Amino acid sequence: MEERSQGLARGLTNYGDRDFSVYLRNSFASSMGYSREVLKKPIVGIANSFSGFNNCHRHFPEMLEAVKRGVLLGGGLPVEFPTISLGEVFLNPTSLKFRNLMSMDTEEMIRAQPMDAVVLMGGCDKTVPAQLMGAVSADLPAVQIVAGPMMTSRYGGERLGACTDCRRFWGKYRAGEISTEEINTVESRLATTAGTCAVMGTASTMACVAETLGMSLPGTAAIPAVHADRLRAAEATGLAAARMFERPIRPSQIVTERSVENAIRVLLALGGSTNAIIHLTAIAGRLGIPVSLKRLNEISEETPVLVNLKPVGANYMEDFFHAGGVGAVLRELRPLLHLDCMTVTGETLGDRLETDPGPVDRNVIASAEEPLEPKGGLVALFGNLAPRGAILKRSAADKRLFEKEARAVVFTSLEDLAARIDDPDLDVTEDDVMVLQNAGPKSSAGMPEAGYLPIPKKLSAKGVKDMVRISDARMSGTAFGTIVLHVAPEAAVGGPLALVRTGDRIRLSVEEGTLDLLVEEEELERRRAAFTSPVVPAAERRGYDRLYAEQVLQADEGCDFAIMKPVGA
Repeated sequence: MEERSQGLARGLTNYGDRDFSVYLRNSFASSMGYSREVLKKPIVGIANSFSGFNNCHRHFPEMLEAVKRGVLLGGGLPVEFPTISLGEVFLNPTSLKFRNLMSMDTEEMIRAQPMDAVVLMGGCDKTVPAQLMGAVSADLPAVQIVAGPMMTSRYGGERLGACTDCRRFWGKYRAGEISTEEINTVESRLATTAGTCAVMGTASTMACVAETLGMSLPGTAAIPAVHADRLRAAEATGLAAARMFERPIRPSQIVTERSVENAIRVLLALGGSTNAIIHLTAIAGRLGIPVSLKRLNEISEETPVLVNLKPVGANYMEDFFHAGGVGAVLRELRPLLHLDCMTVTGETLGDRLETDPGPVDRNVIASAEEPLEPKGGLVALFGNLAPRGAILKRSAADKRLFEKEARAVVFTSLEDLAARIDDPDLDVTEDDVMVLQNAGPKSSAGMPEAGYLPIPKKLSAKGVKDMVRISDARMSGTAFGTIVLHVAPEAAVGGPLALVRTGDRIRLSVEEGTLDLLVEEEELERRRAAFTSPVVPAAERRGYDRLYAEQVLQADEGCDFAIMKPVGA
């Protein structure tokens, strides 16, 4: 029997007889209606994260057909396979808890099933990082195609887009500025098409990161989900994957220390989601590439914010697409980029920029000479309250709060926050710093997007729009405010955040990059001695919940599992 190293002859099921394995596999493949000639072709697997619980992906059946068309044009056999899907708002306690599970599912199915290359179909916040984590670990030639953003809707003559406007209107409702009837009407206008959030939230940020890394085709990150170009991009992605039969390009050749640094620069220029730091750290970590928060600050000091999109600016992702998208941003950053980085096309980033003059709309994408902000959108903070770092999205914050010393008002859990935040007797003023504990990766909450603590109703009713808020949680990339996140180590493992008490003084300095708890060390030692973790021990859990509890790392390590790091890393 003829031996082949591609297509269905890859990764044979082991019966102790190779020829029998090929014979049996071909027999069962025949039951799916494939001809003998088709079964000789190399295979492009298509990891499809479509789900009825994922609104962002409801157009994937049509995209899937376009990807298959591209694979066929390239002479390959497209074979779709399902993976876990993570619909951001449909998961409890939070989608981040299941990102690593999806990454493991993606990796093992790529590794276990016979394919010569793979197309990754994702989009909703955690699906793209999960797929990239799995793909770089499996290290089979791979191309990412994203869902694309929603189109905006209208309400009362105003453009609306999920989910920055969701938060803005909810804030108005909490402040008593709009009625229940109006908020119910707005609710049905915020998200009206397929696709990911219409602003530079986590999904759009990760789409741009994937393109910058070189794992997606040039120009594909920002195409709206319902645009015909999205289908053409899907077809081109399938064709690109098929072309890898002749010239395999592995993720480990694309995701390098230099391409990761390029991705960080673009993230900062976008004013992108804070979540992207966690995800990029996890993706790079699968190849043993460290992402230093101190290096983040160095890059941020010399990388301007260029993109005028909500929540940092005024526009939406469809505007970014028409303004030139990622290509226009890359051209502005060109002097700061590593141009020798390989991409899935087989060209370098420099090659791309040589042949991609492209359009640009300066109302949406500023020039490097006249940026929206002179420094990057994110900054890491260090100090005795965050020894391993914390993140502030300064481009979406109130600069008047950047240098502040104030009294802490502490909430010990999400349950405590929910119970007391709107209590009219809550002892809080707009000059205080609100602190949320026990919302990090090892907490029972699983590090949800709860860092966007609501302004207490007694203050929002008086017109207060922003306060300094500090937590070990995350926040949505669509959110805004002076919010310090990802404090590491977290409270649940006894980090300094666990020691904060209401009435303590906290000092924040964005200029110095510091976050400090102004309490004598002797008093902190007393508090440490009395600390008990509120977390249910791993030994008292089962299944994936136990694996998560035992293995999840801190935010500065990407919240990946320790066992998923390269051996010896």
